[in-house]
Amino acid sequence: MSLQIRRATRADTQIIAAHNIAMAHETENVALDATRVRLGVEAVLGDPAKGFYNVATVDSNVIGQLMVTFEWSDWRNGNFWWIQSVYVSPEHRRRGVYRGLYQHLLAEAQARPDVCGVRLYVSKDNRAARQAYERLAMSPAHYEMYEVDFVLERGS
Repeated sequence: MSLQIRRATRADTQIIAAHNIAMAHETENVALDATRVRLGVEAVLGDPAKGFYNVATVDSNVIGQLMVTFEWSDWRNGNFWWIQSVYVSPEHRRRGVYRGLYQHLLAEAQARPDVCGVRLYVSKDNRAARQAYERLAMSPAHYEMYEVDFVLERGS
């Protein structure tokens, strides 16, 4: 398998949206609205201030992805890059696809003086993902996350 990692383009919108929908169903048993997800992907691809996607391809077919968003840290005078929307097609799992995406991103982040670190959040129940992240030398933070999710509360 000849894995290539590249920055996503608008041409990748449909596959990224499909992966996001599959991931939400698989990991949280949540059915996302396809139009809302597509518009959300388009928003990121159209506005670099929101973030970016990297995709993993084999023979030009997108088989994995991750999205990065930014969090400014006044304590560090730099941005944390937050990894989100991680997905690898089931038939390509356990073959180093996420490892390739992560290592590519980590090298990119480390080369930038405005990036102070990389973070992600993971469901407490997603043991496989937690183990994968720990194998890549990521460690659990001492923070817990709290939220108010207006979209899911409204059901729209």
